[in-house]
Amino acid sequence: MQNFFSPIFLFVLSIPFLMLGQTNSTTLSYEQEMYQQEKPLIDSALNLTNKGDIKGYTMSHKLLKTLKSKRALININLMLSRYFMSKTLTDSSIFYVNKALKYTLKNDTIHTRVQSTAYNILAINHLTKGLFEKAKKWNLKGIEAAEKYNNKYVYYLNMHGLARVYRETGDYQKSLKYFKKCLEYKEDKQIIYGSYINIGGIYSILQNFERSEEYLQKGSILAKKDNDHKALAVITENLASNAQFQGKYEEAISLYEKAIEVSEKHDFLQIALVSRMDIGNILLNQKKYKEADSIYLKALDEAVKLGYLEQQFYIYENLKEIALHQSDYKNAFNYISQYFQVKDSISKLQKDKEINELEVKYQTSQKEKEIKFLQIENTNRILELTNQNETVRNLRLQQEIEKKENENQILSLECSAEQTENENILLKKDQEIKQAELKINEANLARQKSLKNIILYSFLIILIPVIGLLIMYYQKLKTQSQLNKKQEEVSQQKISTILKEQELKVIKASVDGQDKERKRIAQELHDSICGNLAAIKLHLSNAVNDTKNGYLRTINLQLDDTYEQVRNLSHNLLPKKFSHNNFCDVIEEYFTSIGDASKLITTFTVYPRKKVDLLDELIQLETFKIIQELITNTIKHAKASSVELQLTLSENTLNILFEDNGIGFDTRQTTSGIGLENIKSRLQNISGTLSIDSRVHRGTIIDIEVPIKIDVMDNV
Repeated sequence: MQNFFSPIFLFVLSIPFLMLGQTNSTTLSYEQEMYQQEKPLIDSALNLTNKGDIKGYTMSHKLLKTLKSKRALININLMLSRYFMSKTLTDSSIFYVNKALKYTLKNDTIHTRVQSTAYNILAINHLTKGLFEKAKKWNLKGIEAAEKYNNKYVYYLNMHGLARVYRETGDYQKSLKYFKKCLEYKEDKQIIYGSYINIGGIYSILQNFERSEEYLQKGSILAKKDNDHKALAVITENLASNAQFQGKYEEAISLYEKAIEVSEKHDFLQIALVSRMDIGNILLNQKKYKEADSIYLKALDEAVKLGYLEQQFYIYENLKEIALHQSDYKNAFNYISQYFQVKDSISKLQKDKEINELEVKYQTSQKEKEIKFLQIENTNRILELTNQNETVRNLRLQQEIEKKENENQILSLECSAEQTENENILLKKDQEIKQAELKINEANLARQKSLKNIILYSFLIILIPVIGLLIMYYQKLKTQSQLNKKQEEVSQQKISTILKEQELKVIKASVDGQDKERKRIAQELHDSICGNLAAIKLHLSNAVNDTKNGYLRTINLQLDDTYEQVRNLSHNLLPKKFSHNNFCDVIEEYFTSIGDASKLITTFTVYPRKKVDLLDELIQLETFKIIQELITNTIKHAKASSVELQLTLSENTLNILFEDNGIGFDTRQTTSGIGLENIKSRLQNISGTLSIDSRVHRGTIIDIEVPIKIDVMDNV
């Protein structure tokens, strides 16, 4: 049997906060003082997260909005990235570790430690996604950063990750070399027994079972000493696999059951699923079909809940083989039909997605033409504004020229005054000789001076209105410039509104198209196939009344069963209701369709998922409608690039935390719109409460709490 679970031990929760170290400065800076004040909050969130408490995630998420120091923000982002990595949510983990890498610390040693730790997290996530070359790149960068400042722990942490990459790519000799080198580091036990587990797994692949069990037992001793349950579950599963390959089936089943017991006790669902499938494989090879059928059905239920399609296909195929061996052709047909039904459903969804993408591309091209037209208009307005600015500059130059002319006239008047004084001196010397001429000259000078004053005053009277007109013209140009800017902003808002309306139409068309297609297929099945089967059954019923032939009676019973199956199939193809589907699956599918049809990055988390799925149908319906209203408001108004939804059920209360990174708003000045009133009205139906935390340019957080009745919680 193919072993779906690769027994590689992941130690991601034990990476310490290497960036928390103090600098050698005796005087604390403002950044350090702020970090010291925020450190107790970070430690509290870390303790909750390490215990697997959902409150640790919630607390960390809220701290991102309030923390100020760079070091505190780095710690919180790395904490969230490790939390999502432990949940195998690789994209979310990569998002938060990249946010941590954006910050730069002045202390080079601490900054390099942060980098090498972040590189190791990136490598683990890319390894989980199967991107081996990228994982290798990040591990090598982490090793380089650790060597720069001689940080042994981070060095061996990335060395361990590099060994895992070589294991996944099939280069077992290099993998063994690096894992054994990790055993040299004695200061961290998890690295040691993590290496033991991986070395044991590689020797098992190489069918050197003696060496494999030697290393696995060494790891088991350390894991028991540290009380690490996940490591013990992985070791037990590996030991069972070794026994199975060697034909020791009873021992293998016993070890698999032990691994299942530990895994279910501590919620390691993937390990439990793979162990059950391995037990089923052993029982099938031993031809114990009844026992194999029972264990496979239980594994199928877990695979469906976890959403593991590859395991579902494998289980359906084995169940079909068991049914054929037992001559149960009815169940064999059902299992193979379910196998192809899952496969066909995936193909149909991919086809619908391609059609929707083509429609979006066509409508987007139309909108791009409108945008280009508006951009051309804006360009023309900019050119007009440029011409107006040139006109203003020319007027200013003309004013400077006129000012120079006024200065020249003043200099001319000063020269005339000097000339008059010289003439007076000459006249005084010749006073006795030319007394008569002096009087005439004085009269002429008085007239000239009077005339010059008149000319000067007239010029000033004309100049003042001209300056006033120039000032008014300049103000008019300035007003026109501001008006053009406003028109440009209005055009941008129109473009944004058009794009948002288009996204909403595409989302609605996608959902309506799926529902119409389901109804059409259901109607075809009901009207055509069911009608034909009913007619055949009528004829066969007459034949049964006329003869005692048991063969016809058998055919008649088989047609009844086929008719019932087709009827059930047609009913199942009708649009989804919460009564026929898990509530969390419906919301997750809706969020996925929103992300596929728009530019939004959607994130959905729920805890505990099983209990939320069993809530009262009224609460589920109202909650779904409220979430639809929230995502619609975000697309219309928030200008957000990502949204995050979290459902948490604890202490008789359903908590709905909805957050976007949009433009936000001032809650004190904004009035309630139709969407918010609809949400409040729906909350009244289920006695819910609503609180909004939003600031301009900092996004919006909406916190909704819905009380759950005690009797409902008991049923849950």
